[in-house]
Amino acid sequence: MNNGALVRLIDVHKVYRTGEMEVPAVRGVSLEIKRGEFVALMGASGSGKSTLMNILGCLDRPTTGHYILDGADVSSLDRDRLADIRNGKIGFVFQNFNLLPRTSARENVELPLVYSSQRLTHSELRERANGVLASVGLAGREDHHPSQLSGGQQQRVAIARALINQPEVLLADEPTGNLDSRTSIEIMVIFQQLNERGITVIMVTHEPDIAAYAKRNVMMRDGAILDDHLVSQRSDAASQLQQQHASTL
Repeated sequence: MNNGALVRLIDVHKVYRTGEMEVPAVRGVSLEIKRGEFVALMGASGSGKSTLMNILGCLDRPTTGHYILDGADVSSLDRDRLADIRNGKIGFVFQNFNLLPRTSARENVELPLVYSSQRLTHSELRERANGVLASVGLAGREDHHPSQLSGGQQQRVAIARALINQPEVLLADEPTGNLDSRTSIEIMVIFQQLNERGITVIMVTHEPDIAAYAKRNVMMRDGAILDDHLVSQRSDAASQLQQQHASTL
């Protein structure tokens, strides 16, 4: 009965209470995202997109309404169960990378497995971390600390960390917000490649140029969905990167 949807929101509201005041952040959102989609959540500051992302990532619960993730209603689960779902089904990529500064790229990537139900040996941990780092173009930099990496390389480490548990869905919150335009395209190449491998990607952005790399754009305003459409002329990040490279030769 879920129509093939990996994510279903049904009349979701989120209200924050400060003292006697109620502040509605999400107002009656219903949304379906099928497995393998690449969706950009767009909107100005205060539109509700970040609150909605927190709900999708099981970092927050809706005040009312239902959130169905991979066929299970997670709307009212307790904190421990939500943590289990986050660790097993969801990968997170943030604007500020959120890497541990005194830890190597490999150790940053291994971190989610420390809290996982999987019990891997040290060599298995190392092998898996090295594998995902290589998959995002960081082979040979496993022992580098964040301060030894560029912003784009740090974001690649963050993407590898998000992938280490083989999640059902990858959530990216303004993943290019701290990067220059060329590095942003490099990161979008990775997201498009991951999506082509079948990973569902949901990305928050306020930049139309970045949203154009997704397959579908959902625009929010005042806590509600204003527009939801497929991208008719999707940007190809890999082609743009090749063109930029050719123009510098």
